[in-house]
Amino acid sequence: MRDPYEVLGVPRSASAAAIKSAYRKLAKKHHPDSNKDDPKAAERFSEINSANEIIGDEDKRKQFDRGEIDAEGKPRFQGFPGGGGPRGRAGPGGFESYTFRSGGGPGQGGGAFEDILNSMFGGGTRGARPGAGGGAQFEFDTGGIGLDLDVNVAMSVSLEESVKGGEKRVRLPTGKELNVKIPAGVTEGQQIRLRGQGESAQGHPPGDLLITISIAPHPFFKVEGADLRIDLPVTLYEAVLGGKVRVPTLGNAVDLSVPKNTSSGRTFRLKGKGLPKSGGTGDLFVTIRIMLPDGNDAELEALMEKWRDQHPYNPRSGLG
Repeated sequence: MRDPYEVLGVPRSASAAAIKSAYRKLAKKHHPDSNKDDPKAAERFSEINSANEIIGDEDKRKQFDRGEIDAEGKPRFQGFPGGGGPRGRAGPGGFESYTFRSGGGPGQGGGAFEDILNSMFGGGTRGARPGAGGGAQFEFDTGGIGLDLDVNVAMSVSLEESVKGGEKRVRLPTGKELNVKIPAGVTEGQQIRLRGQGESAQGHPPGDLLITISIAPHPFFKVEGADLRIDLPVTLYEAVLGGKVRVPTLGNAVDLSVPKNTSSGRTFRLKGKGLPKSGGTGDLFVTIRIMLPDGNDAELEALMEKWRDQHPYNPRSGLG
């Protein structure tokens, strides 16, 4: 993935508030529901969410700035002093696991390592075969040494992708890229296993690719189990006079009938507009938020002053 700062269009010195603002603007602009004729909209939207997961999180941002994780949130292997040492790759919990390979030729340090194994396992080799320069290379019985060839990677998907499924491209630590089919209904923390797509070693079956799914924060919806919540901005006159207001859902937008004199904070339930669950679908809870127009409006102020004088009331009377 591209540098998350570049994706969100902010400098590295940007404040947390500036990053949050940039994310919201881009997420709204590139949301798939607003760009249904653009086949690449979902990909851009996913990239924006992935970038926000890194630099929108204070701890992950510090790790990325220090070079400890890459743009996809995976740990970076820093290597060994002098550039030598065994080959390493990230294992569970972010620790490095290493695979030692025996049978190195001159200058590779293979003989010293074989001597150590011989002393540890009582010379338990399968036998010798001619090596480079007339020497001998030993093949060790790895029955007592676990050879982990599985590869673990993380993948962030949008809320829409988690519900509907789809296909995404994942980049492996080796640089190889694969198209991965995301099953509909995938959940946070779920793993997708691709058989035989891990690392390989002579004499061993190839390992598997294990993809751990995370669901990116949505710019509008808050997830609560199988239910969704959304704050719906309405005008002052819509709240006072009532009327039908369009509400976005994970499918098509629907009309919500707002009764007259609806106060800010009132919540309505739209049944079956949440996330799939066992035996049905969750609900969408819509909370009304009254929004006043931007800037000063002399006419509105005069109207409110007249209303205040003629119809005084105290909504905080019960607070003591």
